[in-house]
Amino acid sequence: MTGPGRFLEQLTWPEVAAAFKADIPVVFPIGAAAKEHGHHLPMNNDWLLARALAEGVAARLPVLIAPIIPFGYYPVFRAYPGSQHLSADTFVRVLTELLEGYLDQGARRLAILNTGVSTEGPIGLATRGILERRGVTIGSADIRRLGRGADHLLRQELGSHADERETSIMLAVAPQVVRLELARTDYGSEGAPGIFATPSTMQSTDPARRDYSATGAYGDPTLASAEKGRAILAAMIEDLVAGLVALFPDLAADPR
Repeated sequence: MTGPGRFLEQLTWPEVAAAFKADIPVVFPIGAAAKEHGHHLPMNNDWLLARALAEGVAARLPVLIAPIIPFGYYPVFRAYPGSQHLSADTFVRVLTELLEGYLDQGARRLAILNTGVSTEGPIGLATRGILERRGVTIGSADIRRLGRGADHLLRQELGSHADERETSIMLAVAPQVVRLELARTDYGSEGAPGIFATPSTMQSTDPARRDYSATGAYGDPTLASAEKGRAILAAMIEDLVAGLVALFPDLAADPR
């Protein structure tokens, strides 16, 4: 990878110390490496997405990319074998210790590249605690807002997980891991969200329950294409770059 950004895991500790001293912003990606994504996408779908987004950002901005956090708070998917997660309390503690560890070593500007939805609550608790204790503001990207300028390409009725959008992105990022022949349209039994949000889970054993999903997907991945995925991924990276420049105005985006 070429670009002004660098991955912390590939540097020596003196190089990291120099980056902290130079006040280089640290981007902290979170991407599940063990979360089900239907019959057709791998457990590490979100990890692969986090890596692709981080690479896109590093190609444009002089930032330091921290190692991807591969576990988070994902209670919805626990019924599917292989899906693992941390309790909310544990996840808050893990985030707090890692973020404050960077601050203790001299980093002063941090931003979280979050690829989950259920992770948002614990992230908010961790960053709020750091703000109150240390006066440091840490921004977190909202995955639901990234790349929406390309959503006109999508044809599915509804979707939120291992759907046309996520599958298209993975066809662009890592087509070798996508088993499109196993993809199935699955809108489960929950239907469109109502006015009142309620806690939910997903399971594949009891069709009578409102949280039933035979495949573990929600949407229509059969409509996915790499062309759509490349457009969505590019739009997501553009949004991240713009968001980071808004957080840290001194960053100069590479116009490439």
